[in-house]
Amino acid sequence: MPIPDKQQWKIIAERFETLWNLPNCIGALDGKHVRIEKFPNTGSTNYNYKSFHSVVLMACCDADGLFTMIEVGYAGRNSDGGIFRASAMKHWITHAGFDIPPPSPLKYDEKKCPFPYYLAADEAFPLSSYLMRPYAKKTLDNMKRIFNYRLSRARKTIECTFGMAAEKWAILNGPIRGHDPKKVNDFIKAACILHNYVRKTEGLEYTPIHIDDHEIVANENYVIPPTAPTVQNTISININSSANVLRNYLANYFINPRAALPWQWKYCC
Repeated sequence: MPIPDKQQWKIIAERFETLWNLPNCIGALDGKHVRIEKFPNTGSTNYNYKSFHSVVLMACCDADGLFTMIEVGYAGRNSDGGIFRASAMKHWITHAGFDIPPPSPLKYDEKKCPFPYYLAADEAFPLSSYLMRPYAKKTLDNMKRIFNYRLSRARKTIECTFGMAAEKWAILNGPIRGHDPKKVNDFIKAACILHNYVRKTEGLEYTPIHIDDHEIVANENYVIPPTAPTVQNTISININSSANVLRNYLANYFINPRAALPWQWKYCC
């Protein structure tokens, strides 16, 4: 599976902003446990928290539901975050091996501060300058709820991509029967490649991605403000800014009147 070049990463980021209103995002990241028949002499190595044996497909997709990066073969007992930390994917991202574009200002940011391109992921993954994850639920105020909503809305594209692939290629639902781990991994890789091929040849509109906003935000009793508040972003960022500062900057950006979505307050406040 060819890795996007710098220009292709920019196109992916533009699509995420156009379709899912998340700027500078170059992919949605998650892991999928693919059910397998227990490999011989492996004990509980592949036994996961869902109570079955699996290998993990770690994957990243674009805004249209195409896989852009995959890694296969990690034992099911490992966490998504632990797998990502040990992955070649993380190594290449952090060592400039993927030709990711340099930081670029967010579209409606009056300060025009360069903001890094990043992956969208869930709470299982470590926050970093190249990976945005939601705020912890116990710390939420309205700004953080809106950030979580905006991030999760785009992140769910990887869940949809896994779902579309498994619907066409049932091997991803398992259990895969085979005693050779390499062959099992090859079957999973082949399904991902075939998914991309069929999705491109059938057209992206053949199976459009649908994300229900009601599934993203729990129905909690918050007061909806009559109008979106005007907020001045007082945070400054630079190339050395920490991941927390970058996330706070992006969260502030989402409640900027020009960058806010008309409906985001309905779901989050």
